[in-house]
Amino acid sequence: MSEFELFCARDKLTFKQENGIWRFLLPERETHYARFVSDYETVRRFEGRFSPDSSYYRALPFKDTSGKFSADWKIRAASFRALQKILTAESTVLDVGAGNGWLSNRLSLSGYDVCAVDLLLNPEDGLGAWTHYQSQFAKVQSEFVKLPFPDKSVSAVIFNASFHYSENYEETLSESLRVLSPKGKIVIMDSPVYHSSESGKQMVAERKAAFLSHYGFASDSLKSENYLTYRRMGELGKTLGIAWQHIRPFYGMRWAVRPLLARLRGGREPAEFGLWVGLRL
Repeated sequence: MSEFELFCARDKLTFKQENGIWRFLLPERETHYARFVSDYETVRRFEGRFSPDSSYYRALPFKDTSGKFSADWKIRAASFRALQKILTAESTVLDVGAGNGWLSNRLSLSGYDVCAVDLLLNPEDGLGAWTHYQSQFAKVQSEFVKLPFPDKSVSAVIFNASFHYSENYEETLSESLRVLSPKGKIVIMDSPVYHSSESGKQMVAERKAAFLSHYGFASDSLKSENYLTYRRMGELGKTLGIAWQHIRPFYGMRWAVRPLLARLRGGREPAEFGLWVGLRL
């Protein structure tokens, strides 16, 4: 067995590191996620969420040097600043739904022991983008509900604008609790939150229609829950024994008045974002 292979004696499986990324996604699960990954990568490439220039990746989240999604990255930057205030020193962190690794890079530079976890491997918007960074962090291809880490081994599990892709919130959080140390934190960052589930359902319908119009597919191959509500988060906390704190960073006045403008115009409730920080009761 080489340094680029790990063997699981219980399941008689060998896992390999390829191009700097540990591959822990089982073949049958690759099939399960294949359509989602294909659709997601198609949309992201069409939108131009990548760059051949390493400086683009290294500047995130504080600056989008492409200028294409500056408003999105302004939100990410505010959320990151809020995250920095709640992480304890010398934390071992899982960046779940790491995408291009911007958060893993920033946390690694701040001295944290970080592992980036994602389904995507591509070098533009997936784990393969690690080559753009000068920091050191582990890269693991895995799904939310089968994290390849020992029990009670990490200080924080951070869902990086990714939790809403989960197909089962209870299973996803239960797996996070398994790998989390007794005083560790679950952080759900930048997933859409609504007071009314009807607003969330309307958002999903609008997105499906837009995707069908632009790309020819609805991008709904996974039965993701797609959004959070305050009631749903309360139910999850009660069921799983998690105490939640919802942190709302200030994204600017234009963002702050969105709910008022939506009501005046008779539109649906706009999504909130921010961070949900969970501790075991």
